[in-house]
Amino acid sequence: MGGGRWRRVLSGVGRSIAVWAVSTVTMLVLAGALPDFQLQSDNGDSATRIAVTAAAGAGVFGLLSSLVWPLLVRALLLVPALILGLLVFFLNGSLLLLALRINPSGQSEAAPETAVVVAAVMSAVASATGAALAVRDDDAYRRRLYRLAARRRDRSDGHAGPSTPGVVFVQLDGVGHDVLEEATGKGLMPTVARWLGITHRLTPWRTDWSSQTGASQLGILHGSNHDIPAFRWYEKESHEVMVCNRPSSAAELQRRAIAYTGDGGLLTVAGASRGNLFSGGADELALVLSMAARRGRENRSRSGYFAYFSDPANAVRTAMSFVAEVFRETGQSTRARLQKRRPRVGRGGLYPLVRAFATVVERDVVVAAVIGDMLAGRDAVYADLVAYDEVAHHSGPRGRDTEKVLERLDRSLALIEKVAEHAPRPYRIVVLSDHGQSPGETFLTRYGLSLGNLVRAGCGLPVPRRARGTHSGAEARAAVRAALRRPVEESGGRHRPSRHSEPVVLASGNLGLVSFPDVPHRMSREEIDRRHPALLSTLANHPGVGFLLVRSEEHGGLVIGAHGAEAPVDTLDDARPGPLADFGPGAADAVRRTHTFPHTADIMVNSWYDPGEGEVLAFEEQIGSHGGLGGAQGHPFLMSPLDLSDPVDDDGDLVGAERVHRVLRGWLRECDGPQVPLPAGESGRAA
Repeated sequence: MGGGRWRRVLSGVGRSIAVWAVSTVTMLVLAGALPDFQLQSDNGDSATRIAVTAAAGAGVFGLLSSLVWPLLVRALLLVPALILGLLVFFLNGSLLLLALRINPSGQSEAAPETAVVVAAVMSAVASATGAALAVRDDDAYRRRLYRLAARRRDRSDGHAGPSTPGVVFVQLDGVGHDVLEEATGKGLMPTVARWLGITHRLTPWRTDWSSQTGASQLGILHGSNHDIPAFRWYEKESHEVMVCNRPSSAAELQRRAIAYTGDGGLLTVAGASRGNLFSGGADELALVLSMAARRGRENRSRSGYFAYFSDPANAVRTAMSFVAEVFRETGQSTRARLQKRRPRVGRGGLYPLVRAFATVVERDVVVAAVIGDMLAGRDAVYADLVAYDEVAHHSGPRGRDTEKVLERLDRSLALIEKVAEHAPRPYRIVVLSDHGQSPGETFLTRYGLSLGNLVRAGCGLPVPRRARGTHSGAEARAAVRAALRRPVEESGGRHRPSRHSEPVVLASGNLGLVSFPDVPHRMSREEIDRRHPALLSTLANHPGVGFLLVRSEEHGGLVIGAHGAEAPVDTLDDARPGPLADFGPGAADAVRRTHTFPHTADIMVNSWYDPGEGEVLAFEEQIGSHGGLGGAQGHPFLMSPLDLSDPVDDDGDLVGAERVHRVLRGWLRECDGPQVPLPAGESGRAA
């Protein structure tokens, strides 16, 4: 046995002794504090005998917990989470009563209700002690994950893993190409920097007009993001607002994509989907939003929580990190407020908890699920880590807050790389993002009114004195609600039209959508001018608006800029960009494609963009935003191993999420993995 292995053994023994000692002291303290719990006979015992009794009782209780608890968790996985949480206390109390009965001293006893309290306190203290000793020990954490995965393999058929490589796709949500390059240059992401210097290539790609996770991930996983004009939009035939991070909407969008393409998705064969909005056709699911709307056995998405938290050490490690993250966010937001940083948005209320969930709970559960998939030898795994995106919305794409998040994401990649060495098959690790983020203050902050109120003014409707901000649509907030079985349903989801219905105004980052619900079709520029003669000019000439897209009876799609500038979208390209000149290459193609969607809004509003500073004006309460055109939000990255084919041809550009899907599908074929597209009927997941 080598010296390193001896050190690990001694470290583990030392932690066990420390936990046992703390448990003994805890039992002594509780015996002194609780009248119905005693460790001595009625005639009294010496202090030494009482201490021996406590030590024996703590040891027996710890041994029973280690042996019996995993079996109980496995037996109770189908019990609803709330009932299971209550049962935990009674089961722990029963184990303590059993431990007292078989204690060699025979002196100790406790009332049943007291046993429940004592067991709960001892379990919490023992777990916290063990986790605190190992929380920074990556080897110990990795060994715990290995044990969890080994149990999964034991339940499998025991066949050896295939010799062909599998592929792990890790999505760093919201990390732009520019941010990744800066982070590696500053030494914030040493794992990524080492890969780029030896084994991987970095390729930028360009999103569609709707530069947000719903459109990008649906295109990447299912091969089509047709008719996804924004993060949220109004559908006139159903009078519904579709929201990409609403479980019912995500399920419907996935169904439409499968029907449109005719195949089940990128992960249809032997794949796993972890922490995503959509399943990609995978059978193995954890924290997948499109499945969260389902009830009963069909909803396997929440099983990732059970699999992870069945190990008490994982639960305590994550809980401690969660609390630390809440305090970290509170300190960072307080410092930003005291220093009067600009731009700045509110970070109070439940946001510290939402941020901690995204940066700690979801990260830990998703990474553990990926590690389990690798050790189980799955063909393809796609996982989304949303931590950076959530923090950048409220702290900005660059700065101290987001740098810390990038460092932790790099450590997650290093852990995945290390685990790949122990997997039953070789793995190719592909890292990518779905969009970037563009900085800038909010439209409301700069001008004192929201986009909705500007539309009302242009329509001649009364404008409220107190402006209302638009709720942030970050993916993490939806994941929290889905985890709690509370569907993400935003107010105003249904808009029944009346003869004089007011316009529906929705925001998706720096992209706004205006719809008139009482008109069943997409209104033309001529119809809008007849109804509200001042509306289009009010919007187009506002300094916070970059351009509008409307349908013209004469020209088809029409782009309108300030001071009367306008051009049919079919006449625009990179050489003749017209009102889109500031928005860079590909803007005309992106706008032209969106114009063809059936659910494009009556008026599409893209905010102002400063090419020099890269800033936009978000119509939501975000100082790092994405969803429209302008700046880094439309420029994510794709980092791939050199032994996979180059994702672009010579002098070519990688444009659109659907194109990225074709690249990833080609890589799976190169690895002799899942052969997609597979007809949706064969996948069994078209419903």
